[in-house]
Amino acid sequence: MTNLVLVILCLIIGILLQHVKDMPENAPKALNTYLIYIVLPALALMHIPNMDLNPHLLLPVISAWISFGLSWLIFGWLGRNFSWEKSTTGCLVIVSGLANTSFIGFPVIEALFGGEGLKIALLIDQAGSFIIVSSIAIIVASLFGHERKRKRDVTKKILTFPPFLFFILALVMNFFQMEFQGMPHEILESFAVTLTPVALISVGLQVKINASTLSYRYLWYGLGYKLILIPGFIFLVFRFLFDPNDLLYKVSVMEAAMAPMITGSVIAINHDLNPKLASLLVGIGIPLSFITLLAWYALLA
Repeated sequence: MTNLVLVILCLIIGILLQHVKDMPENAPKALNTYLIYIVLPALALMHIPNMDLNPHLLLPVISAWISFGLSWLIFGWLGRNFSWEKSTTGCLVIVSGLANTSFIGFPVIEALFGGEGLKIALLIDQAGSFIIVSSIAIIVASLFGHERKRKRDVTKKILTFPPFLFFILALVMNFFQMEFQGMPHEILESFAVTLTPVALISVGLQVKINASTLSYRYLWYGLGYKLILIPGFIFLVFRFLFDPNDLLYKVSVMEAAMAPMITGSVIAINHDLNPKLASLLVGIGIPLSFITLLAWYALLA
C-alpha cells in the first residue's frame, strides 16, 4: 500500500511543481539525465548478477517479451500505414510495450498472491522487462528518433548508452556468479530507490490534463493496448499452456496488465519520442490501471 500511495503522491508533487515560478524549464530533462546515467546502471548491477534463470519459469518471462514484440509489430504497422510521426510510433512501441512489473507490480502481486506470486513477478521483471528496457528499447528509440541514423550510428548509440553497458557488465557478473555485497550493494541500493520518486516527479512536471489531453487519440491507443489488448492476449493464449488455476498463469496475466513502465517513459522522453505522450501514458495509465487490474483479477478468480 505504501508503494501505491508514493506513486500517486509523486505524480501530484510533479504536477504541483509546474506552478512554481523558479522551476527551470529543463528540470524534467535534468532529472531524466540523472536516471539514465546513475539510477538505471545501479539497478542493473543490483538485480541482474543474482538473477535466477530457472527454465521452469521461462513462459512467464516470455510474456514480457511477447508484450514488447507485439507492441513493436502493431504500432510499427499502424505508424507506417497511417503516416504517424516516427516519434509518436516509437513512443507507443516502448511505453505501451513495457509493463510496470516492479514498483506497481510487486506490491499488487504480493497482496493478491503472496510470497510465491512475488517470486514469479521478480523473475518476469528481471529477466523480462528490465532486460528489454536496458537493450531492445534502446534500439527502438534510436530507430524511431527524429534524426535519420546509419546502422553504425545506431550501434554506437546503443553500445555507449550507460544502462546497456552496465547491463552487459551485470550479465558477465551473473555468468561468473559475482555480485556486490556489503557497502557497495548498499550504495547501489541508495541510488536505485530514487527511481520511482524522481521519475514520477519528472513525469508529473510534464503532465497537463485537460479536455484536449483526454481526447488525444494516441493516448487511448497506447492505454488500450497496455491495459486491455495485451493482457487479454496473454489471458487467452496462456490458457492453452497452463492450468487456469496455476499461479504461473495468474501472475503472468496480472503482470501483463500493469500500467506502462516508468523507465520506458524515461527512455522515450530522453530520446525525444513524443515526451507529452510518454508522460500521459504513465500519468494517466497508473491510476486507470487500478480499475482494470481489478477487472482482470475478477476474471482470473
